[in-house]
Amino acid sequence: MSYVFFTDRDLGIAFPARLAAGGIRVERHSDHFAPDSPDEEWLAAVGERGWIAVTRDTRIRYKPNELAAVLRHRVALLVVVGNAPHTALANNFVRTLPRIVRFLDRHTLPFVAKVYRPHPSDLARDPFAPGEVALWYPKPSR
Repeated sequence: MSYVFFTDRDLGIAFPARLAAGGIRVERHSDHFAPDSPDEEWLAAVGERGWIAVTRDTRIRYKPNELAAVLRHRVALLVVVGNAPHTALANNFVRTLPRIVRFLDRHTLPFVAKVYRPHPSDLARDPFAPGEVALWYPKPSR
């Protein structure tokens, strides 16, 4: 399946541009919504369209109204994690894309997952090492 990734406004312009340059189908928040539109609004639209939401907002699962929107609209939400410039986060996303697609193919909507950058020791061995994807909500069963 070919996925379309929707980038939240908090990822700016460089992040979606780098994804598009990497051959990824991407829709930007600013192309569809006003800058001050509530997250519940774009989460509903993303869910209806079957897009994959990408944000940098690590607090989203703790905001009851936003988590409820993820669940109600059956959203696949990827939270990009890391204290790095948008271009570095986007480069990691592109390198990690095969793992992201495998993750998406294996998980049932709705969910929130984190996309991590590789560990520094992995980057020391391979500067193009991919990151990891991990389910964040609902909590994985043991």
